[in-house]
Amino acid sequence: MFEFEQYRQQLEQNADVLSKLKDALHISRVLDEVAELEARAQEPGFWDDVERAQKIQTKVKHLQNKVDRYARLEREHEDLEVLCELGVEAEDKSLVEELAAGMDKWQHDFEKMRLETLFTGEYDGSNAILTLHAGAGGTEAQDWTEMLYRMYTRWAEDHDFTVKLLDILDGDEAGLKSVSFMVIGDNAYGYMKSEMGVHRLVRISPFDSSGRRHTSFASMEVMPELDDSIKIDIRAEDLRVDTYRASGAGGQHVNKTESAIRLTHLPTGVVVSCQTERSQIQNRETAMGMLKAKLFALARAAQMDKIEDLKGNQMDIAWGSQIRSYVFCPYTMVKDHRTGYEQVDVDGVMDGDLDGFINAYLSGMKIEK
Repeated sequence: MFEFEQYRQQLEQNADVLSKLKDALHISRVLDEVAELEARAQEPGFWDDVERAQKIQTKVKHLQNKVDRYARLEREHEDLEVLCELGVEAEDKSLVEELAAGMDKWQHDFEKMRLETLFTGEYDGSNAILTLHAGAGGTEAQDWTEMLYRMYTRWAEDHDFTVKLLDILDGDEAGLKSVSFMVIGDNAYGYMKSEMGVHRLVRISPFDSSGRRHTSFASMEVMPELDDSIKIDIRAEDLRVDTYRASGAGGQHVNKTESAIRLTHLPTGVVVSCQTERSQIQNRETAMGMLKAKLFALARAAQMDKIEDLKGNQMDIAWGSQIRSYVFCPYTMVKDHRTGYEQVDVDGVMDGDLDGFINAYLSGMKIEK
């Protein structure tokens, strides 16, 4: 039957790209590394250094997850081949719909894994530390900042990442002046680095009684979380530590004690805050991790005379500096000014449908390289 013949040809093409994906992901090399690390885990004294042992186990889990997901793609492809042959032999049209749905799902899973071949940066596999700041636009910009925070939270949850709130500063009337949070999971920084820059909103403001159209801005800063192998020397005399009472969303513990921490690195003027952990000690540890990431990004920028690699362009949060525009009125459109990718479903984007923008950015980076 014609439909099954089309699917058979598509499956033959998919088999070829699946083989190329296996090579691009270095599956054979990953299997060898897993075997080597598992052998080390069986050595006497492996747990003498608990921190080192836990890092090795985490790495094994990450590598094995990659192998398992590729193996699942292979199995699903084989199942689709069997289903297609069954449809041809039985001339059963009822199988066409099932085959079409299976092919769509397989293609989606394949594209998701293909993206991992674009994560070639040194820190792409790391967790990501993100900070949103409200820009020009007052209350409207602060509401926009909260909308973006929700958008990224929805995207992360849809992709099985964990979101950890680090610091939050409420707006004067509504929204947020700033918010820092961490996206935790494999390749979080690899995905999120596409989002650093200024985001522009155009809409009829709900805060304007005259119903006028407003343009507002918010900036996104993205940095990788650094592990202990990266040594950043922060002298005690270069650090100012301020404690204050936490505010904003954070559960019952918030506001009861001065557990929030603000760290200022005096030589550079870099400031970080954390208020969402349950103790001052935990907040300080988290804030130090954030400070390390910022200072490392600045150090890399100084060496390379550019800051795009880790932290993104340092642009004014105003006209002409945006990476993406979100237009709600007079028409609906979200457009990325770097890649040209656009999407008319603004509500879908605000609910976390960012894959098209991220894919276009990563694909563009690969072409540039």
